[in-house]
Amino acid sequence: MSALEGAYREAARILKRTPAVALTGAGVSVASGIPDFRSPGGLWSRHDPAEVASLQALRTNPAAVWRFMAEAYDMFAAALPNPAHLALAAMEREGLVSAVVTQNIDSLHQRAGSREVVEFHGNGARCRCMRCAREGDASAAYGAAREGRVPLCGECGGTLRPDVVFFGEGIPPQALRRTEELVRFAECILVVGTSGEVMPANTLPYRIKNSGGFVIEINLGPTGYAGLPDIRFDAPAEVVLPHLYECSVS
Repeated sequence: MSALEGAYREAARILKRTPAVALTGAGVSVASGIPDFRSPGGLWSRHDPAEVASLQALRTNPAAVWRFMAEAYDMFAAALPNPAHLALAAMEREGLVSAVVTQNIDSLHQRAGSREVVEFHGNGARCRCMRCAREGDASAAYGAAREGRVPLCGECGGTLRPDVVFFGEGIPPQALRRTEELVRFAECILVVGTSGEVMPANTLPYRIKNSGGFVIEINLGPTGYAGLPDIRFDAPAEVVLPHLYECSVS
C-alpha cells in the first residue's frame, strides 16, 4: 500500500468514527470556474478591495460596490458545483460530515445538496436594506446595478446592500453562534481549499486540535496550517474529496 492510499484509509477511518465539520474556502470553488479572489485573474487583480468591498465604500460609494458585486454574482450564477462540492454533500448524507462552514458566498454547497451550511461571510444571492434591514429582491437589485443604479428598498426607500461580509465588518452573529455549537462538539475538522489567513475562520482548526480532535487538510500548496494537520493531502479538493468519500463508504 502506498503512503497516499494509507492516508486515505486513515482519514476514512477517522470520518467513520466521528463525523467532521468541513471548513471551506475559495479553493473548493476554483474547479467550478471561480478563481480565488487573490489569485492572478481573480477579482482583486482588477479591483481595489477598499474601493468596492469595504464598509467604508458601501457607505460612500454604493454604486461602485454594486457594480463589483454584479460582476461577482454573474460569475457565481454561471458556475456549477464541482466534484468537491458534490462529495461533501454525499459525505453529509452518509453521516461522515456534520456541517459545512464556508467562507464562500457563491451558494455552490447548497446547490450541490449540502443541507447544513453555515455561511461565515454571507451570501451574494441575498440583499437587505441598510435602513430597515428588510430583505430585498436580489434579482431586481442586480438588474439595477447592471444599469448603473443603486438598488433601493421597496418598503422604506433605503439603500439596499448585498448580504455579504465586507472588509471592516464582523461575522454575522447567527453564523458565529452556529459555528460555536459545531466546534464545541466536533472531534474532527476537514480543512478544504482555504489558506488559513482570514480570521476568525482560520482559528477553528486550532480550537478543535487543542481540544484533542483531528485535523485533515486538503489544500494544493502551502497554507498557514503548516505542522497542524494529522493528515494532509497536497492536491486539489475536487480530486481528493471524491476518493475520500469512496474510501469512507466502501
